[in-house]
Amino acid sequence: MGTLEFTLAIAFIAFLTAWNGIKLVPQQSAWVIERLGRFNQTLTAGLHFIIPFVDKVAYRHSLKENAVDIPSQTAITRDNVTLIIDGILYLKITDPKQASYGVLDPRYAVIQLAQTTMRSELGKMTLDKTFEERESLNTNIVQSINEASIVWGIQCLRYEIKDITPPDNVRQAMELQVAAERQKRAEILNSEGQRQSQINIAEGGKRDVVLQSEAAMTDQINRAKGEAEAILAVARATAEGIELVASSIQKSGGEKAVALRLAEQYIDAFSNLAKETNTVLLPEKTGDIGSMVAQALAVFNKIQNQTSSEENKKS
Repeated sequence: MGTLEFTLAIAFIAFLTAWNGIKLVPQQSAWVIERLGRFNQTLTAGLHFIIPFVDKVAYRHSLKENAVDIPSQTAITRDNVTLIIDGILYLKITDPKQASYGVLDPRYAVIQLAQTTMRSELGKMTLDKTFEERESLNTNIVQSINEASIVWGIQCLRYEIKDITPPDNVRQAMELQVAAERQKRAEILNSEGQRQSQINIAEGGKRDVVLQSEAAMTDQINRAKGEAEAILAVARATAEGIELVASSIQKSGGEKAVALRLAEQYIDAFSNLAKETNTVLLPEKTGDIGSMVAQALAVFNKIQNQTSSEENKKS
């Protein structure tokens, strides 16, 4: 580059600077340039050159997300309850050209659209649904605003309801309803507790009866087993005693021992006759012990002979 060309460039830059021909657009900003009164271009962030007196910056827009406060307003629900409601709207300019020429005041237009949409959506709901479905209400408002504001180059990102204020009489009725509902839940919980307590008591009584019956049955079984074992033990002892007596009788001098034993038992029985009752039956010869023993031995020998003969027949 020669000296003349460098001088001309410096002079041109000085001219542009003197007449605002150099524009520095900040980040997240967009400037709309008009040339001779007509739209020419949109300047994005960075350094730009325009023609002085011919081009001018007509509109400056921020591309950042902007929070717009929606003033309080009245709205009537489907069940004819008047509410005072406000909110906040988050929007962003997506098309600087449409935002410049599509509507006169984008901010004012969006606020009015949000208010009318809010009243329309609340008119579709009852009072109870208004408090329960705030999220769906916010979503419906955002969708309705975006459908209308797309030609303005503005996008509604989200909408949040801040306060919903019902009239005083409605608020008092709601408070009474809430108190009644809480009282109802408390009574239900109390009755459920009493019912569960009665069930537990009944189950405990039933379990106690079952355990007592099982204990009584076990006790009776144990007693029966004990008595049976005792009877068996006595029977075994008696059988063993009889076997010992029988074997002793078969030995030499066994009959004399039997006679001596019978005499002893006769004397013991005769001595105890007067102790049991005043009426006493005596044999004809009470002093003849020998004859009594002889009779007993005769009976014993007769039984022994019958048993021997039966055994011989079997063999």
